[in-house]
Amino acid sequence: MRRPYYPGKLAILQRVLPTYRVPFFDLLAESCQGGLSLCAGKPRSSEVIETTRELKAANFTPANNFHLLAGSLYMCWQAGLIDWLTSQNPDALIVEANPRYLSTPIAIRWMKRRSRPIIGWGLGSPPLSGALAPLREAGRLNFIRQFDALLTYSQRGADQYQALGYPAEQIFVAPNAVTLRTNQLLLERAPFFKNRASLLFIGRLQSRKRVDLLLRACAALPLEMQPRLVIVGDGPERGTLESSARNIYPQAEFTGSRYGPELIPYFEEADLFVLPGTGGLAVQEAMSHALPVIVAQGDGTQDDLVRPGNGWQIPANDLYALINSIHLALVDPIQLRKMGMESYRIVSEEINLERMVEVFVDVVGKVGNI
Repeated sequence: MRRPYYPGKLAILQRVLPTYRVPFFDLLAESCQGGLSLCAGKPRSSEVIETTRELKAANFTPANNFHLLAGSLYMCWQAGLIDWLTSQNPDALIVEANPRYLSTPIAIRWMKRRSRPIIGWGLGSPPLSGALAPLREAGRLNFIRQFDALLTYSQRGADQYQALGYPAEQIFVAPNAVTLRTNQLLLERAPFFKNRASLLFIGRLQSRKRVDLLLRACAALPLEMQPRLVIVGDGPERGTLESSARNIYPQAEFTGSRYGPELIPYFEEADLFVLPGTGGLAVQEAMSHALPVIVAQGDGTQDDLVRPGNGWQIPANDLYALINSIHLALVDPIQLRKMGMESYRIVSEEINLERMVEVFVDVVGKVGNI
């Protein structure tokens, strides 16, 4: 299938450039006839975000980020936006739909003065509570009304923007993707080796990943069902987790960090992929290896990816839901294989980098004036 393209020059403003986004931006750049320019700054020192300035196809310009306050009061100011826009002179601009980024309106006004489209890109607009909720919601709506269209990661996000008051016909869902459309040859998976299933976790070992729950959940299973548990990753909680595992689930295996091709044997030996905490970019890669998945519910980015046909979404921090889901998964190996094949189909046909790029190009083309 011929990849769609945008005939003009596209610019994207990000607070930071995470390493995992590079393949997407480079693939999008290849679909923009006039090229793609990206501007982003550095994260706070306390943030655990692996960033880069290295892009193969897209052009990168650093911004100077000033981080203000913290927590629910956090805001960011990015210096240098006008110089960047003037030098790049884009035909369309995509910005993060986050009103906490105080300098974004400057970029919006620069584009509007030239009658060029601006597209917002965001997670959604979760309901607010408290006495100031109506005022805050009005501020959110005024902010997103500046956009000619909104891109969001999930249908949940689209529904939230519509509930806030943004026109439904101007909202588009581009499911969050970090892997290419897969066409790899699938290996035939044998029944559980020696009747013992293998569970896999991949991610940074920090408290919000809730690997501690995973250890406790495996230990709570009937003895004959307790799986091999492989934990791939490193981070500030590794020492604590290894110490806990010796008491809770001593058969847990900690491999340390693995990347790229190093991960393939772990995917191929696993029967089930589990992410009991927030985040988790490895979900799609696990699915591309025909693994069913268990993930904790989060911001909605997994909603369209993990379904009853290929896995379980469980409430965050719910040990009993985690135990129950693992038990349901391991009690029926044949059904588990079918769910793994559905994971593979979803990544192959529906949610992948190529499809994400197609949606972006389609939306920019709809609102553009090239």
